[in-house]
Amino acid sequence: MTAETSQTLDRGLRVLKLLADTDHGLTVTELSNKLGVNRTVVYRLLATLEQHALVRRDLGGRARVGLGVLRLGRQVHPLVREAALPALRSLAEDIGATAHLTLVDGTEALAVAVVEPTWTDYHVAYRTGFRHPLDRGAAGRAILGARQGVLPETGYTLTHGELEAGASGAAAPLLGVSGVEGSVGVVMLADAVPERVGPRVLDAAREVSDALR
Repeated sequence: MTAETSQTLDRGLRVLKLLADTDHGLTVTELSNKLGVNRTVVYRLLATLEQHALVRRDLGGRARVGLGVLRLGRQVHPLVREAALPALRSLAEDIGATAHLTLVDGTEALAVAVVEPTWTDYHVAYRTGFRHPLDRGAAGRAILGARQGVLPETGYTLTHGELEAGASGAAAPLLGVSGVEGSVGVVMLADAVPERVGPRVLDAAREVSDALR
């Protein structure tokens, strides 16, 4: 540790990261071994994090991420939205279709940013806050593909009529962004997505991923 950083804060953040990476929680002994510190230090870290609801301990004594993390997480959406908007505007204008940024929210896909083209006679109305199952629609399927490591060879996902009759979608996942699961996509009234749209969506997703790193 350098003089400009806090060792205690660093350890507390490492505890949160370790707990976030497990579904079943960790014991004090397990955290002690992973952090390379004694159990007394871990007890103090957990007690402090519990006071802020960032950590909770179950009846078996295993530490888990607390609900306080959700309150912090809600503030991530505006930051991600702001970073993504330039790429979404460019994508919507270039393709002439509604562009969107979708993030995972629990078990659903949540549209956190939507940009409609300015020059088309008509386009699909797709509102911020729209939710749908992760296994339906291009946006959700792209996210699941990245999570499961089974993305199409092209890198983007195409769907038709899964969320709205007559609408087709294309989406590509955000990759290499720590702590963020999401995708960039477009939705249009068409029987099929034009050939050039998929690669353009993939480029936009890369641009947003770069902006978030």
